Amino acid sequence: MSEKLTNTTPSAVTLAASKPYQKWRLIKDAFARYGVVVGGLGVIVAIVLIFFYLLYVVLPLFGSATATSIAEYDVPEKAFGKTVLLETEEQNEVAVRFTDSGQVVFFDVVTGKTLLNQAITIPEGSHITSFAQSSLISQGGIAYGLSDGKAIIVNHHYKVTYPNNKRQITPSLEYPLGEQPLVIDESGAALEKLAVKVEADKTIVVARAADKVHLVSFAKEQSLFADTATTTRTAAVLEASGKTIVDLLIDKEDSQLYLVDNEGLLSAYDINDKAAPKLKHQQNVVEAGKKIISLTFLNGDLSLLVGDSSGLVSQWTQVKNQLNKLAFKNIRSFKVSNEAIVAIESEQRRKGFMTVDASGHVGIYHTTAERELIKESVSTSPPVAALLSPRANRLLLESQDGKIHVWRIENEHPEVSIKSLWQQVWYESYPKPDYIWQSSSASNDFEPKYSLVPLVFGTLKAAFYAMLVAMPLALMGAIYTAYFMSPKMRQVVKPAIELMGALPTVILGFLAGLWLAPFIEKHLAGLFLSLISLPVAVMLFAFFWQYLPKTLRQKIPEGWDAAILIPVIIIVSWLAFTISVPLETLLFHGTLRDWFSREFGIGYDQRNALVVGIAMGFAVIPTIFSIAEDAIFSVPKHLTVGSLALGATTWQTMTKVVLLTASPGIFSAVMIGLGRAVGETMIVLMATGNTPVMDFSVFQGLRTLAANIAVEMPESEVDSTHYRVLFLAALVLFIFTFVFNTLAEIIRQRLREKYSSL
Repeated sequence: MSEKLTNTTPSAVTLAASKPYQKWRLIKDAFARYGVVVGGLGVIVAIVLIFFYLLYVVLPLFGSATATSIAEYDVPEKAFGKTVLLETEEQNEVAVRFTDSGQVVFFDVVTGKTLLNQAITIPEGSHITSFAQSSLISQGGIAYGLSDGKAIIVNHHYKVTYPNNKRQITPSLEYPLGEQPLVIDESGAALEKLAVKVEADKTIVVARAADKVHLVSFAKEQSLFADTATTTRTAAVLEASGKTIVDLLIDKEDSQLYLVDNEGLLSAYDINDKAAPKLKHQQNVVEAGKKIISLTFLNGDLSLLVGDSSGLVSQWTQVKNQLNKLAFKNIRSFKVSNEAIVAIESEQRRKGFMTVDASGHVGIYHTTAERELIKESVSTSPPVAALLSPRANRLLLESQDGKIHVWRIENEHPEVSIKSLWQQVWYESYPKPDYIWQSSSASNDFEPKYSLVPLVFGTLKAAFYAMLVAMPLALMGAIYTAYFMSPKMRQVVKPAIELMGALPTVILGFLAGLWLAPFIEKHLAGLFLSLISLPVAVMLFAFFWQYLPKTLRQKIPEGWDAAILIPVIIIVSWLAFTISVPLETLLFHGTLRDWFSREFGIGYDQRNALVVGIAMGFAVIPTIFSIAEDAIFSVPKHLTVGSLALGATTWQTMTKVVLLTASPGIFSAVMIGLGRAVGETMIVLMATGNTPVMDFSVFQGLRTLAANIAVEMPESEVDSTHYRVLFLAALVLFIFTFVFNTLAEIIRQRLREKYSSL
């Protein structure tokens, strides 16, 4: 009995002593389990929040514009005559009404209260016969044509002050060339039609008088030793019949004059030499049976907007034809109404425009995006005059019933549409529709080009060439390391390759841009020669190796065979690059780059997809290698031993058993590597030239979505269209990786189920 007690006592003591340890282990297991669950849920929540934040920033791009009526009142000082022009200043507080009697009425935009009345002095014996607004709207130039062949030029000016910290806008009229009328037609014929451009140092007037078209330029010259400026007058008569001319336009560069006759014939004149204008070309811009009712420049003066009697507005721009000469091309049209377009008003800062038809319907459109943004019935009475404010956020329309209608316009992102993002767009000055990314420019007349196609193309191109370099090297290396290499050598090789993954990509990009790109440019033939000679050299070495004495071959331990190939690879590569330059001279009579250009028309950029493929492939290799090698090495040994025992060779075991069993892990390695390549930023930023072009050539540069975001986000204005489009690019990249990884996981699970029974 005492013996039994003696035997059981140690077990009881051990059990009692182990209870605190088991309890602590259970607690740690619970913490670990819940920690993993919380961490996993946290990752999911973070991804979902990122997605919805990107969506929150992007959605306003596709929102519709709105127009809201904010005021309606009687026309100020209606007795002063019919309105020929409505204009407003930058802040939408003061508007001005020019009348056909020469009266100028400044009034409050919201209330219609008259602020200032001024009259233009008309010489006795003459009266107003025509009116024109300067094509350079920012100068505020206005011209009145008179019945005696003269014209009066005025500017409406607004002085902003802040008395008592409150903004006050004081309107006034100025006479840039003096209050005396300017002689346009020396014969004294009435000016029936006018076009004017007013600048600080010169003014150009084009007028139709009787059956002639006059071009007159007034240039100011300020002497260093005189207080007053002298004005030089230059006049010319165009070789055109003025009887049929119904509209005239001068572009902002003072280089071209456009005349339109009553049959819709558009004539373009070169007026760089104001004393000798020359006809460049003529073209009909409306179909037979239709008439031009309204004509204006689109912002930038590179395109004309033509409104005809059928309610169609067409955009015409100059492109080179098959004879390499400039000709007008209708690049897009908008069916605005079934009634005549009586007025077209272009936005001053974007490529949008406003139309008013004969029934009082107002439409706002954007040319590049080809979007109808707003269509509203502003007045039931026919329109008299309309304006779109400088910031395109106010609309004023005067109707024949004597009312002025004021509307607020909210139209923040008109430049973006599905077409402008993903389809070919015909941009101004381009010979054909194309995919273009060019988000900014130094010019205010710039047409933003937000096509994401070149960026997506560049992303896929960079990833393709990176995977083309990385996959064979990483997977073949993983197979050899995990299955054939000796354990001691594997302990050195695997950590060394994984250490490559710790290299900062900015360093790799720096080396690729400043060293690798110039090196490849100089030794392009050597690169191609090494790609051919290395496999041949390895195969020849292996062939002759088997004929070496057996005693010599047995000195190399099993699994260390690859080590003896290192000197072979180094020597062959060195020889290939050493002889590349003289070889190019001998075979191609110059460089290989010049030969490609001369024989095939293939250009060469120093920073190109080839450089990116090598540099980014080097960065992706550790990721693919490490995961694939672990998957292959983790294949149960009883599977390989059993296969060999049944008579299979080493390679049969590798291809039929090991690779199939490890295929889910190998597939995951490739997908993770591809994700790394798609999202890479610094290497493609520094080694590609960052040019958003669509070219399949390996010798041309590219721009990826990630690199584009990194480059342009710091310079984009918060909440601007450019800013939101960059977030859209991030959303596209997010969705692409999410969908691709989801499909990859589904395929991986299928492979796992299929080969788990091996």
